[in-house]
Amino acid sequence: MTEGYRGVWVFVEQKKGEFLPVGLQLLGKGREIADRLGEKLSALVLGRDVKDKAKALIGYGADEVLVVDQPKLEDYQTDLYAHVVTELVQKERPSVFLLGATYNGRDLAPTVAGRLETGLSSDCTRLEIDEEGRLVQVVPAFRGMASILCPDRRPQMATIRPGVFRLPAPDESRTGTVREVQVDLETVENRAELVELYLQEPEGKPLEEAETVVAGGAGIGDLEGWKLIEDLAQVLGAAVGATRPPLDEGWAREDQMIGQSGKTVRPDLYIGIGISGETQHVVGIEDAKVVVAINNDPGAPIFKVADYGIVADYRKVVPVLIERFKKLKNTG
Repeated sequence: MTEGYRGVWVFVEQKKGEFLPVGLQLLGKGREIADRLGEKLSALVLGRDVKDKAKALIGYGADEVLVVDQPKLEDYQTDLYAHVVTELVQKERPSVFLLGATYNGRDLAPTVAGRLETGLSSDCTRLEIDEEGRLVQVVPAFRGMASILCPDRRPQMATIRPGVFRLPAPDESRTGTVREVQVDLETVENRAELVELYLQEPEGKPLEEAETVVAGGAGIGDLEGWKLIEDLAQVLGAAVGATRPPLDEGWAREDQMIGQSGKTVRPDLYIGIGISGETQHVVGIEDAKVVVAINNDPGAPIFKVADYGIVADYRKVVPVLIERFKKLKNTG
C-alpha cells in the first residue's frame, strides 16, 4: 500500500500560539528530504488563532502550510488532534510524515500510526533517503545504531528528538501557500477533558539551545562532586547535562539527561566529566563541535570521541578550571 502517496509532511507543534523549535528544525530536514525526492514539503499546524502566524513557516522551508484553526484545538488533546491528523493524512496521502519527539508528539504519533495501520520509528537521531527513495530512520540501539525501513505501508512516520537537527535560518524571500482546512470536530468523542493547564518554565539554560554543555557521569561519586559540575557550568554560562547515574542519585533532573534515553545536544563545546562514554551516551553528543573529556581511566571509551582528553582526578582538575575561568571572566 504505497501507491498514490507523495509529499513530505512536518507536524509543527505550537503552545499558546508559539511554534516549538523542534518543528522548525524538522522543516529544515524535511526540506532536504523533499528536495531529494523531488516532492513538496508541507507543514501541518493545529491550534487556535494560529493561521496568521502560519505564513512564517514558509520561510523555514515549507512549500505549503496546512492550518486547522479551531477553538477546540487551542491545547493538545489526544482524541481531537489524532482525529484531525488522521483524517488529513488519509485525504492528502503524504509519503513521509515527521513529528517532534516531544511529550505531545510521542503521544500523537503512535495514536495516528495505529489508526493508519502504518509503521513508526520513535526518537530518531538521523534520517536519510536510500537509493529506492525510501526513508531510512536511524535510532539508537543496544551498543550501536539501527536503520529502520517501512517498505510496505504509507506514510513513513518518525518522531525526532529536539536538537537533533539544526534550526534553519529563515528565508523571507521564499514563496508558498497557506491553506486553511476545515475538519468537523462536533462528532468526535473527546474522552479526556482538559481541566487546567500549568506551564512550568525550565530551570537554567535548555540543553538543546546551549552553546556550552558541562556534563557529569557516574564517576562524580557524590553530591559534593556534582556541585563542582554545576559551579563549572555557572562560570562558563553553560547548561548542565548528565548520564543516567546522576539522575538515579537525584543530583540531576530528567530533562538534563543526554543520550539514548535522553536528549541530543550539539553545542560548540561539550565537557564530559566522570563519564565513561558508552554508546548510549555518545549518541547524544555526536554533533558537538569540540568534546573535552576528564576521566581518571585512560581506557575510558569517551577518549575515543574526545578532541581533548584529560586523564586525572576531576576533583583536582575542575576547581583549577573554575578559578582560571573566573579570572579570565573578570579580566574580560
